[in-house]
Amino acid sequence: MIRIENVSLSHRDMPILHDITLSLEKGGITALVGPNGAGKSSLLSLIARLQPLQTGRILVDGLPVGSTPSRLLAQRLAILRQDGAVASRLTVRELIGFGRFPHHQGRAGAADIALVEAALEQFELQALAERFIDTLSGGQRQRALVAMTFCQGTDYMLLDEPLNNLDMFHARQLMRSLRSIVDERQRTAIVVLHDINQAAAHADRIVALRDGKVIADGTPNEVLTEDNLELVFGYRMQIMQIAGRPLVLQHL
Repeated sequence: MIRIENVSLSHRDMPILHDITLSLEKGGITALVGPNGAGKSSLLSLIARLQPLQTGRILVDGLPVGSTPSRLLAQRLAILRQDGAVASRLTVRELIGFGRFPHHQGRAGAADIALVEAALEQFELQALAERFIDTLSGGQRQRALVAMTFCQGTDYMLLDEPLNNLDMFHARQLMRSLRSIVDERQRTAIVVLHDINQAAAHADRIVALRDGKVIADGTPNEVLTEDNLELVFGYRMQIMQIAGRPLVLQHL
């Protein structure tokens, strides 16, 4: 479990997160949704210790994020950052292989190599394995970065807008891959999503934020109501039901 207790964050006296308390259970997909500036990426970065906590505390399986050794924390959770900056003269295979570093510390064994091959297959990247990162399209590069995060082999995967640069086909494939990973491998995915219908279709739980506060938290059907969506995004949206899941007509 990831336990977030009374976490607030400010930058230059501008509040970003306000007294967030959440328990994120192991297993399944949790989607963080909300408008730009809601605090979604900031919350993810605090969980991954990409920036220091100012108030409150965060525990990952009982380990305090603020004081746990980096190597141990990296064996528990992996993060895909929104910027995704990587060295351009790496091949896709080499990039994905970096996900194993917290485990082998530069001495990759047969098991690590096998996991890299499994990640290439999971995300349909075999044909791109020897391509350099700077020769890929934005969508191909994004898939490689998600594969590296998966290859780290952690119980928790934190993905900040993983659908960036992906067309409709590959966005759908990626979310389906995440669904199969959490179901078949007992992993946990916490995903920042702007596509509300991807969250509706694939997430077990949705946490909706606005102005650094949790506005709604629950299943897709509990969170994606006309009233909640108006509170979060500022306007009312029509909602349909397809196969028991909400479909938000946000464009109408």
